[in-house]
Amino acid sequence: MKSSHSPAHLLLVDDDRYLMESMSEWLKTQGFVTYLATNPREAQSILQRERIDIALVDVRLGDDDGFELLRHCHREQPQVSVIMMTGYGSIEMGVEALRGGAFDLLTKPLIDDELLLAISRALAQHDVIEENRRLQSQLDNRYGLEHIIGHDPRMQRSFEIIESVADTRATILITGQSGTGKSLLARAIHRRSARRNGPFIEIACGALPESLLESELFGHVAGAFTGATTNRDGKFKLADGGTIFLDEIGTASPALQVKLLRVLQELEFEQVGGTKTLKVDTRVILATNDDLAAAVAAGRFRQDLYYRINVIHLQLPPLRERTDDIPSLAEHFLKNCCRELGKHFSGFTPEAMAALRTYAWPGNVRELQNIIERAVLLGKRPQIGLEDLPSHFLQGQMPIVTSSRPDSGRRLTLKEALEGPERKIILQTLRENNWSRNATAEQLGINRTTLYKKMRKLGLETPAFVYQD
Repeated sequence: MKSSHSPAHLLLVDDDRYLMESMSEWLKTQGFVTYLATNPREAQSILQRERIDIALVDVRLGDDDGFELLRHCHREQPQVSVIMMTGYGSIEMGVEALRGGAFDLLTKPLIDDELLLAISRALAQHDVIEENRRLQSQLDNRYGLEHIIGHDPRMQRSFEIIESVADTRATILITGQSGTGKSLLARAIHRRSARRNGPFIEIACGALPESLLESELFGHVAGAFTGATTNRDGKFKLADGGTIFLDEIGTASPALQVKLLRVLQELEFEQVGGTKTLKVDTRVILATNDDLAAAVAAGRFRQDLYYRINVIHLQLPPLRERTDDIPSLAEHFLKNCCRELGKHFSGFTPEAMAALRTYAWPGNVRELQNIIERAVLLGKRPQIGLEDLPSHFLQGQMPIVTSSRPDSGRRLTLKEALEGPERKIILQTLRENNWSRNATAEQLGINRTTLYKKMRKLGLETPAFVYQD
């Protein structure tokens, strides 16, 4: 029930004024605010003027019908829970009341405990609905398209396309490097569509072995394989009426590609080991950081599936190509982290922001978010400064400083003079290969051990977020 600081407002509608006033006085002693009406017209007038949580409505109101008021509430004020009351209860009347949108049907004479229980249950339902609205609002704030930061012209163009196609069933392909925000954009498309109240199911195709992925997507029947003891719905079925997001689609096996093509074309499939054809109304969004056109040319990806999923193509640029977005993104992440962690920073020092803008960002937006979160956790000063950024980050930023003055001291040896350009070349090649030592060594024409020794000598530590190959 409502707390004493916010009592529930009840509307009593009954043509027996004596009985209604008696019930009203008792409900007031239970902490409720009550309003009285003897017919649907009076009740509708009160509903327009006052905030009503629950309407207790008699089925028979003299020459009027309580179901008329029930239909009005269901149509015009669905936030009001209606509890019908009758002295002539029957199964048929109960069915009619529930079909009409009534929360409950009580039989007169009313029992105090039964009435309080019905009111309590109706208020509990209000709390659930309100909590759902709050969570929906949080989802909008987190995944709404308007909260995705991107002033880069390519990002703006993607937003324009999303506005045009979000409310259709068109299949969308999102491409971009890891960490550019493909999953976030997929959720934003879902939140922008009429399917926003339906499920959003995400699955990383590359995270599951081929033997399990088909079952995960399409489900299976009991006995389909060892361990399949019961029937199980797959992700496509669970996403019925909503959206399914297939990340890392470039890793799909040839057999799975065939089945995906059929689902996209006909919206139907069979479970693993099953013969019954299932139909779904599911919107499909796919993502990959692979070059699918190259995969088609190499025979790793079906050409017909590529053309089928490449109807609406959104390409997210890497963060290093949209440096004008970095300050806005950094401030956004700083604000969110401060709110979640209960800390306060007024912003970034000019030196820290300059470093953020000039860094290569091999981990893209995800890396920026992680670095800001780390800085908030460890920062001690009013602003985030260079000292709050991780060591590998600073080493990637700091230039090789040499004096241009002729009298600056001893002359550099040839070995020392060559270290600056060598460091710059190795650092650039590491960034181009996402800090892969194998790929960097191959590109530079040296072996991996030599590269590792040079990196250690030149102070080029591999970033902590990069997998050590």
